[in-house]
Amino acid sequence: MAQRLAVWLVCIFEIIHILSASDPDPILDYCVAESTLQPCKNSSSVTVEDFIFSGIKSAGDFKKTGFSSKPVNSAAFPGLNTLGMSLVRADFDKGGVNVPHYHPRATEVAYVLEGRIYSGFVDTGNKVFARVLEKGDVMVFPRGLLHFQMNVGDGPATIIGALDSQNPGLVKIPAAVFGSEIDEELLEKAFGLNEKQLGKLKKKLSP
Repeated sequence: MAQRLAVWLVCIFEIIHILSASDPDPILDYCVAESTLQPCKNSSSVTVEDFIFSGIKSAGDFKKTGFSSKPVNSAAFPGLNTLGMSLVRADFDKGGVNVPHYHPRATEVAYVLEGRIYSGFVDTGNKVFARVLEKGDVMVFPRGLLHFQMNVGDGPATIIGALDSQNPGLVKIPAAVFGSEIDEELLEKAFGLNEKQLGKLKKKLSP
């Protein structure tokens, strides 16, 4: 009996560990990513340039869709490798929307660099926490919770997001639901759509 209890306790602790997992703590000062075969550059070849990224100085092209995002994760900026953080620059045209989405591996702190943004998130009880943010305001989106933004100002707007994972992941709800290969009958029943309506959505939102 005692042995069985011990096994169960080990299993429970393992499950808790998995559910609370995040990026591991680094065991080196830095590990500038080089390739899948050699994860870290040799320290003798690392320079200051490995720790500088200039890719978000300017806005992305948001004219076609009204929204553009430039992720600064370990894939784009190898100097972030093992450091447990990343950034994103989001630019909005007037009326532009960052569709409801979530990051499975990160909490996000969003800073409004320019403009007025209607911003919020939804908790697991379906309660919405949202308001219009002004330039200089900061909002946090807890890990794994659905969140969204919309430019409600008179001109372009920009947000800088900081995330506590080098690879936070991104799941956009419209594309994940209607742009994937979920069985069509299930989607029709779940959302009260007919075949024609669902076809239009899938055509519009397919990647």
